[in-house]
Amino acid sequence: MARTVTPLTDPKCDAAKPREKEYPLFDGQGLYLLVKPSGTKTWRFKFTRPDGRSGLATFGNYPALGLKAARERRAEALALLAQGIDPLEHARQAKAEAIAATAHTFEAVARDWHAANAAKWKPAHAQNVLSRMEKNLFPAIGKRPIADLKTRDLLAPLKAVEQREALDLASRLRQCITGIMRRAVQLGIIDTNPASDLQGATATGKTTHRAALPLERLPELLERLDAYKGRQLTRLAVQLTLLVFVRSSELRFARWEEIDFDRALWTIPGERAPIEGVKHSTRGSKMGTPHLVPLSRQAMAVLEQVRQLTGRFELIFPNDHQPQKPMSENTVNAALRRMGYDTKTEVCGHGFRTMACSALVESGLWSRDAVERQMSHQERNGVRAAYIHKAEHLGERRLMCQWWSDYLDACREQFTAPFEFAHRGEDGGNVARIKRTGEAG
Repeated sequence: MARTVTPLTDPKCDAAKPREKEYPLFDGQGLYLLVKPSGTKTWRFKFTRPDGRSGLATFGNYPALGLKAARERRAEALALLAQGIDPLEHARQAKAEAIAATAHTFEAVARDWHAANAAKWKPAHAQNVLSRMEKNLFPAIGKRPIADLKTRDLLAPLKAVEQREALDLASRLRQCITGIMRRAVQLGIIDTNPASDLQGATATGKTTHRAALPLERLPELLERLDAYKGRQLTRLAVQLTLLVFVRSSELRFARWEEIDFDRALWTIPGERAPIEGVKHSTRGSKMGTPHLVPLSRQAMAVLEQVRQLTGRFELIFPNDHQPQKPMSENTVNAALRRMGYDTKTEVCGHGFRTMACSALVESGLWSRDAVERQMSHQERNGVRAAYIHKAEHLGERRLMCQWWSDYLDACREQFTAPFEFAHRGEDGGNVARIKRTGEAG
């Protein structure tokens, strides 16, 4: 017959004194208070595991863990045993999950995701991505276990950014969050990506197109440019921008070493050597790979004039007062404003790219691949990009750039539609004939 156990009371637990050897005070159903010679009183729970082995669990010390709390722990253990679950294994797993949750915070996984991608990003871009997360995501959800985050939790910091009307930043952060949570799925930390439902959850800004003149106004633009009374180097910078239609940073940070005068070719590197004290001076081609710019006769003539002015410097278009630094990013647009143009609504330097692309397409002479390659646009179709990324179409692009320069010259006197200029008679000296000659050769 089983021995009857009288349940413990708090006064009895308090009154228990240490002896030479440790001894137990039983409460029943496997729970007892072990009194040690040192005076420490520890709650123990003795039980039979689901596989038949003996088990012994330690709940904590008295009085930090009171009698009532110890009985609650016993009740939880008995409930697990009734389900065939070993309380020791259950506790070990819970501890492991708690440690994993601490290790797998949103910030920890975000930094892992960033490190995995940084190798294929430009250093400046990698730093920008990390900075955005540190300022806008980590303070809000960085310390939280990533497994606990729901869609609404991920949306909260995006809404905070949206309220500041930084809509483009909110969109970029959403892309980061989606990538981070995808990384967590891939690592087996979570089963599904709660960021998938963030699409469309924040407002988007209207796409702002850079101001560009209708081609019909080319004669007016060229007349004003010829009559420009400002600095000669500034006028030449505007002329070259119009002729080669590269991006602003590609022109501003250009070095003379990039120009091959013998081949009439400008190679814009994917990344440039930094200029001390100049932000973003490492920028080369936007796509991060070398971009070839064939130089027309007119572009070469402009560069020859520029070389007379700045050929002794490293930069093609240096700053007036500090030649080791580039001209201001506002130089071209400031010149256009001085010519009487509103650079927000009429035309800006970047708008020259739109104008050139429009004319090249409307001419009907050039392949889509050649135009896109000359514009240095990224091919969005991944499969197609794999086939054409090495195709430079350089021969066609040489003719195309010369055609654009000749077209600008033709428009100095009177506007001619690109298609009409491209398909005049063979005696007109247009590039349709030049192209055929080039193809025959």
